[in-house]
Order: sequence, then C-alpha cells, then structure tokens
Amino acid sequence: MTDRTIHFASDNYASVHPEVMAAIAAADGGHEPAYGSDAVTAAFDEAIRVTFGEHAVGFPVFNGTGANVTSLLALSPRWGGGVVASEHAHIHNDEGGAPEKVGGLKILELPAPDGRLLPSQLHRYTGDLGDEHRAQPLVLSLTQSTEVGTVYSVEQITALVDAAHAHGMKVHVDGARIANAAAALGVSLKEACGGADVLSFGGTKNGAMLGEAVVVLNPELAAGLGHDLPYVRKQTMQLGSKMRYVSAQLTALMTSADAAGDPLWLRNARHANRRAAQLREQLEPLADEGFLHFTQSTDANAVFVEMPRAMAEQLRRSYRFYDWKPGRSEDKVEVRLMCAWDTTATACEQFAVAARMASRPDVSWVADVQLPEEG
Repeated sequence: MTDRTIHFASDNYASVHPEVMAAIAAADGGHEPAYGSDAVTAAFDEAIRVTFGEHAVGFPVFNGTGANVTSLLALSPRWGGGVVASEHAHIHNDEGGAPEKVGGLKILELPAPDGRLLPSQLHRYTGDLGDEHRAQPLVLSLTQSTEVGTVYSVEQITALVDAAHAHGMKVHVDGARIANAAAALGVSLKEACGGADVLSFGGTKNGAMLGEAVVVLNPELAAGLGHDLPYVRKQTMQLGSKMRYVSAQLTALMTSADAAGDPLWLRNARHANRRAAQLREQLEPLADEGFLHFTQSTDANAVFVEMPRAMAEQLRRSYRFYDWKPGRSEDKVEVRLMCAWDTTATACEQFAVAARMASRPDVSWVADVQLPEEG
C-alpha cells in the first residue's frame, strides 16, 4: 500500500502534478517519429524559445545528473576539463562521480558556507589558466537555488557570471530547483540564471514524472552548441527514443497556465516555497526555546535545522527526512526538510506538532496538543 504521509526528505518524493499527467496522456496514442522528430517535441522547442528567448535551444534528457554531465561536456573542450563549483554542488557530492567517470572532468571546489559563491573566489583557480600542468578551469557551475536552500539574487548571480566571462570561462547553472529560485525572486526563469550560458532545467522536483532539459541560453553559443549537443546527449546516454513523453511534461510546466496566466512551473514552485516558509515559522518557537537551531536562511523550499539526535530519531518514526551533516556537538545533527508542490499546510502543522512532542518525550502532550487532521 502506498504511504500517504507527506514526507520532508525531498521534493522528489512528490507525486506527478495532474496537469503534467494529463500532458503525458495527451501525448500518448498512435505512432510518432522517434528521437524528438515529433510534434510534441516541436511544441517543447517553441515553449523553450518563448520562455528563455528566441535564440534558446532545448534538449530533453532523462534526469538531473544526465542534464548536468551533458551540459558540462558540451561546454568543456577535451583539453579543458576543470569545472569550478561550490563545495556543496550536486555535481561534486551527489552524482556518484559521474562528471569524472563519464565526462572525464575534474571538479574544482570552493568553500561556500551559505551555498553561494563570490566573484572574488574565482581567482583561486583562474591563475591556473595557461598552466599545462593544471586542469584548465574553463567552466563555472552554479546552483540556483543552492543545495542549502539559499538563492542568489539576480545581482549576485549576474556578478558571478560576468566575472567568469571576464576570465574566458563559460557558465553552467544547475537548475534542478531553478523554478523555486525564480519564484522566490519574482523574476523569470531566464533572469534567475543571470546571463549564464547553459542551464540544466529541472522538472522532476517541480511536478514532473521524469525529465529535465539542457537549455542553451547564450545566443552566441546557440548555433555551435545546438550542433554539438545532440551528439553529446547521445554519447551520455540521455537521448530518449520516445522523447515526446519527456517533452510533454516540460512543455506543460512552461505553458499550462491558470486563470491569472501563471504557468505551472511558477505555481508549483511558489506553493513549495510558501510551505517551507510556513514550516520554518511553525518551528521557530522550538528554536526560541533552544531545542532547534536554523543553520541557513529559508529562501526557497528547504529548511535546514540542527536538532538533538534523539529528537530526530523520534521524528523519524513518522517522517522521512535527510541528515545533512553532523551538528555542532556529538548529540546534535543538521537535517534538511524539503517542501514540494503537493506539501499541504496541514502536513507542516502536523510535523511542527510532532517536533514539539519529540522535543520533550518525558512530557505528556495529550491534554495540551491535538494533532491536526489532513484535509
């Protein structure tokens, strides 16, 4: 039986949004040319141009790791191979060494306590440019929103992109949660990238079943990368034969609008961000009492909080969530709580009540706390 509890481990846990499921169903039936030569993918191509600019070119792929590796390979000459990224970057920590093993790339990490890099940090590696003994740092990879739930402002990410370009570097954005960043900033998806060259456009964490896209944003690179990327995508095993089913999902996120004209990507991301803000607000009394310590600002759809290990284990009896790293003392742990497009207000309330109860297991809360019912 399916677990109907709304968990806080990852926005990947969420179900497929009904509008995306309807788009998949609409793409089904009959024969269509394979490998992207179909009408559904043609609609995706148009949606990419409308969303990201008339020169933008999109390439549907299966997953986030595939999108990142394909993007980085397309931007890296064989003699380059160095990719500068945050110490928290997904490409560095959570992709099983795929950029190195599949792409032959070397991740050059930089410290980023709040997930965000600074233009001044690039000099750590740009001095290696022209040194044949060093992996050439020709690509900067940024994550928006970051792995610790923070968001680069448009000014911050633009400054980083400009600094990288000034050194002759290309810029990739890991946009697994680009929708959450854009919703938080109140800007378009393209603006949230700050002038980057290539985007890994995330769908799975924002209501899709599966599917991301590599999007070439830089008009000056569109023709060249538009020619190269189909080959890179095939060689990285990211070319889908029945591409229409992936294309349909991403097109729905970009074009399915409500009565106010808001596209689905924005509605889903805005909802997830609001739930995260609510969850943090409802946990703040426990922080005020010293049971919890928030470790990062909650800019998008993630709450990072340190709590006693015993409290985390008690909560884990009912909820799934991930440990992020050890706490400031041996008896504490920092955890990540993620909200998704389908996280309800009641689910946040229920978790906050459970946290209150777990904070003092020696106290009977029956008379004082009533667990909210879903619905």
